Amino acid sequence: MYQLEKVSRTYQQGKRTVKALVDVDLHIADGELVAIQGPTGGGKSTLLQMLGGLDRPTSGSVRLGASAAADDRAPDSVDLATLGDTALTRVRAERIGFVFQNFNLIPTLTAQENVETALVPTETSPADRAEKARAALASVGLSERADHLPGELSGGQQQRVAIARALVKEPTVLLADEPTGNLDEATRDEIVALLEGLWKEKGLTVVMVTHDSTVARRAKRRLRIADGKVTQLA
Repeated sequence: MYQLEKVSRTYQQGKRTVKALVDVDLHIADGELVAIQGPTGGGKSTLLQMLGGLDRPTSGSVRLGASAAADDRAPDSVDLATLGDTALTRVRAERIGFVFQNFNLIPTLTAQENVETALVPTETSPADRAEKARAALASVGLSERADHLPGELSGGQQQRVAIARALVKEPTVLLADEPTGNLDEATRDEIVALLEGLWKEKGLTVVMVTHDSTVARRAKRRLRIADGKVTQLA
């Protein structure tokens, strides 16, 4: 699914050069559930941005390959580091789902409308967008909350809407940046169980960044990143 080779990312912070990633070599297989841990500022979010095509490396390649379930929308393999902007936008819109710690829901839109926003960049018709959004909300147990605004939902429910929004376009990859960071322990466990169930049901490749070792231990593979370098955890 992913093959990273010699990926480095540096940027300037005033007069200081920050090495966010340093010669990262990493393979993530199709259908893996991977957790990434490490100290603040160690490179976790930068690595996730590379996987999601939200940032480009200073050097190296980030190849995203088609999954076994991929259809004719997706080429066999693309290098996110060098892909043109238009093609990269299409890859993000069709193949990669994102879940964030702060939910990133639009407060003036209902749960249904928030989920539909993920399909706006695609060629999906309004009627199909509505139908797919309803199905995505049902898959996370929120059919009865479709007409509610984010402010009328609990934190756990808001994260479920965010997960539905990520899944509505039927991606092959789900990237989650601290998806339980703003939740209490009980709700955290519910969200992790939901992600695990969706991972198994849909055959997704899931990569989670988390500070929470309880969450990380639920993954089938754990990585640690510190000072921009990735190592495997037992």
